[in-house]
Amino acid sequence: MPARYFRTLAGKDRSASANRQLGFSLAFVAGAINAGGFLAVRQYTSHMSGIVSAIADHAALGDIPLALGGIGSLVSFLLGAGCSAVLVNWGRRRGLHSQNVLPLLLEAALLLLFGMLGSHLALWEACFIPVTVVLLCFIMGLQNAMITKLSHAEIRTTHMTGIVTDIGIELGKLFYWNSPRAAADAAAVIANREKLRIHCTMLASFLVGGVIGAVGFKHVGYVSTMPLAALLVTLATVPVVDDMLDCFYGSTR
Repeated sequence: MPARYFRTLAGKDRSASANRQLGFSLAFVAGAINAGGFLAVRQYTSHMSGIVSAIADHAALGDIPLALGGIGSLVSFLLGAGCSAVLVNWGRRRGLHSQNVLPLLLEAALLLLFGMLGSHLALWEACFIPVTVVLLCFIMGLQNAMITKLSHAEIRTTHMTGIVTDIGIELGKLFYWNSPRAAADAAAVIANREKLRIHCTMLASFLVGGVIGAVGFKHVGYVSTMPLAALLVTLATVPVVDDMLDCFYGSTR
């Protein structure tokens, strides 16, 4: 049963329900990385709106080094997204069961490396902060592009602006008063309660992940990324094992 669940959750055969459940897990991871990363480098790395605005501000104020730093973060996010697309498309061309989780394995490896080396690299503060920001932005781009591509742009997990906007829209529709005449015809305003539930769950997952990530970093430091890496590996294990079995015994699925 667990193997079937994880195969459905992260395998190549997709469903809307599986996309949402995987999205909840990845929103939790993104929230934890974003909040924990802020405690490490005093900068959020999951959303590009603030970074682009910071680039504009620093450029306008003539602070070129900080503007270049922001550009580096933006480019890193773009490279992460591009890398994710390459990995997913490479897996799809070969019909791999793990085609959708290859970016998660790379993300897990980078988090594991950061968790093991972070405390040592922190001694070199001059290079540690920019390298960490670039790394975390790359990871966020990697993850966000993966779930975006997998869900056909229906789900994004690393930033909540769109999620909160959609929640506000559905709440506005939910509390909209329909006149008796409008309620009887197609002009009635009706909230999509299922969409509202999904977005609220996504937001809650990101928030809970952020709290746990911040608390974990505060109390145990960089190794708090290791359970996140373990979670990502767990999500990816069954499709990878399926590929290994197909390699040794031929495709049976």
